[in-house]
Amino acid sequence: MKPARIPLTATAPGHWREMPWGEYYREALEAQLKPWMAKLYGFHLLKIGNLSAEINTEACAISHQVNVSLGGEPMQVKADPLHLPFAEKSVDACLLAHTLAWSEDPHRLLREADRVLIDDGWLIMTGFNPLSFVGLRKLVPVMRRRMPYNSRMFRMARQLDWLALLNFEVLHQGRIQVLPWSRQGGTLLSTHLPALGCLQVIVARKRTVPLTLNPMRQSKAKTRLRQAVGATRQYRKP
Repeated sequence: MKPARIPLTATAPGHWREMPWGEYYREALEAQLKPWMAKLYGFHLLKIGNLSAEINTEACAISHQVNVSLGGEPMQVKADPLHLPFAEKSVDACLLAHTLAWSEDPHRLLREADRVLIDDGWLIMTGFNPLSFVGLRKLVPVMRRRMPYNSRMFRMARQLDWLALLNFEVLHQGRIQVLPWSRQGGTLLSTHLPALGCLQVIVARKRTVPLTLNPMRQSKAKTRLRQAVGATRQYRKP
């Protein structure tokens, strides 16, 4: 398995429009995330990365939304996503729209999001599917230097393993297809061939208890107490 942490060789785009069909990708993600945005609640929403900042989250009930990045616009807090300047368990939701794709240390990024999220906080992640038509173009050496093919594309199963280690419960995982010649997107392909969708979406929640019960601990919890030595029963006189 390839290491998740590598030296950063490509700069993340400051806007969706900087990559080919970037606006199509953004609109497709907004349509996919809109039902989930309506379910978010709390006080603070972190949109980490420039691409996350441009995602329309008006459907979200969280009024205080903060854009965090090292540069670009729109930006409200200038900070390294690998070192978020927020207290532990102070944020209700985090949006990572293609943030892992241009991160030198995805593990550290997820740990930082986990650190600042409150118990039962929401984590939304999007990225490119390496098994899609977009992912196949990375095999061409000339294309690897261009956006978005210079980004990192992680398999869905690998990302789910990372979230499981951090004790996140995945509520939704899906792939959607975007066709460059149709602004409506590849609805037919997304329905019948979801594995080939170029965009991946994961919605998860941070849990504070193990999602699966440990049978050893469960049996110990049910262990009966032995009778104390020398203890006698007391009877009341009628």
